[in-house]
Amino acid sequence: MTTVEELLAKAKKPVELSMNYHPFYKGKIEITLKVPVRSFDDFSIWYTPGVAEPCKAINKNKELVFEYTNKWNTIAIVSDGTRVLGLGNIGPEAGLPVMEGKALLFKYLGGVDVYPLTIATTNAEEIITFCKWLQPCIGGINLEDIEKPKCFYILDRLRQELEIPVWHDDQQGTATVVTAGMINALKVVGKKISEVQVAMIGAGAANMAIARLLFAIGLNPKNVYMVDSKGILNPQRTDVKDKEPEKWKICLTTNAEGRSGGIAEAMKGVDAVIAMSQPGPGVIKKEWVRSMADNAIVFACANPIPEIWPWEAEEAGAKVIGTGRSDFKNQVNNSLGFPGIFRGTLDVRAKTITDEMCIAAAMELAKVAEDRGLSADNILPTMEDWEVYPREAAAVGVKAIEQGIARLKISRDELYQRAYEIIKRARDEVKILMDTKIILEPPK
Repeated sequence: MTTVEELLAKAKKPVELSMNYHPFYKGKIEITLKVPVRSFDDFSIWYTPGVAEPCKAINKNKELVFEYTNKWNTIAIVSDGTRVLGLGNIGPEAGLPVMEGKALLFKYLGGVDVYPLTIATTNAEEIITFCKWLQPCIGGINLEDIEKPKCFYILDRLRQELEIPVWHDDQQGTATVVTAGMINALKVVGKKISEVQVAMIGAGAANMAIARLLFAIGLNPKNVYMVDSKGILNPQRTDVKDKEPEKWKICLTTNAEGRSGGIAEAMKGVDAVIAMSQPGPGVIKKEWVRSMADNAIVFACANPIPEIWPWEAEEAGAKVIGTGRSDFKNQVNNSLGFPGIFRGTLDVRAKTITDEMCIAAAMELAKVAEDRGLSADNILPTMEDWEVYPREAAAVGVKAIEQGIARLKISRDELYQRAYEIIKRARDEVKILMDTKIILEPPK
């Protein structure tokens, strides 16, 4: 049996390796060519004078930019570094390694080309203007690690004012994967979503979006108890009434029992807890898990350390446990969502990413895991199950077409095959670069 010391050592290993690997490679991504250079004569095709002809064609019909350039497959990750991966407001420079890592996942898992752009402003209007300036050369925008409530305002404005898809991964991306995980966790414990009680620890962008998607698939808002740093949200929390409208709406629509107090009171007797708060361990205590209903579900998703170690939650009686980490069972992490969702969005040239598209992705994620065989330790696919991404992309693309927001209309089979080939190409490219030692082995 694995000891706690061994589990802790395993959890610390990626941190130790990271500080060796990052300075060795000096960045995780780079720009490479996708056209042949057989001789210097090819430059006259790809650059001047030949390049003038596609320029003139696009000038007459702007939609041709999707056909003649890489706009169709390129997005920008935009962040101001104000709420980074459990680290808080660390600024744009310190946030860049995270955005490069996100770009790596987009490419390897979804075949999507990405520019990670951490910018030197925290002003919402300036961020909006910056994104508008990018629109001509990219096919979508992924907002990342922007503090609330500013992130809600920026997302709403950009979705209204741009003609390319914009989403905030900390909202829709997290919500998609948690929804998929909850669908299957409830199947494992034999409970119905319309009947369960859920404690949500943290009232930031992630849990707000998670709540919205779970409500859409049948969770009763009256059975939800959401906790922020000052306690359980309820109508008496007038401190948020005029300052945070999203949170105030939760105050008015959830918590039919009128619970007050903190995390302990929110978790008492509930069937599931979804924690998106601050890094642990110790944010959630074992005795609070013991107070939950039988066959409890615990999603402790803070990074880099979950709110409670998974083995502690198990010792306290939880039946299904998920974290945000890839080195534990049941990784409830955005990486299962955003690559496939953006792949499908780009492949039909959708103008936005709707909640319905995210739910379609969640349903497909859940179905992939169910096809493989559900158990308490297997409620979601892993990143190694790479077929999930083309399946997810196809589901998202079909939903966008159904909703009338896609520029292209393609069958599900065609969407799947297209996504499969693009993603396989990205993975094969990395393998070839490693086999030929262009990408070097990491230091010992």
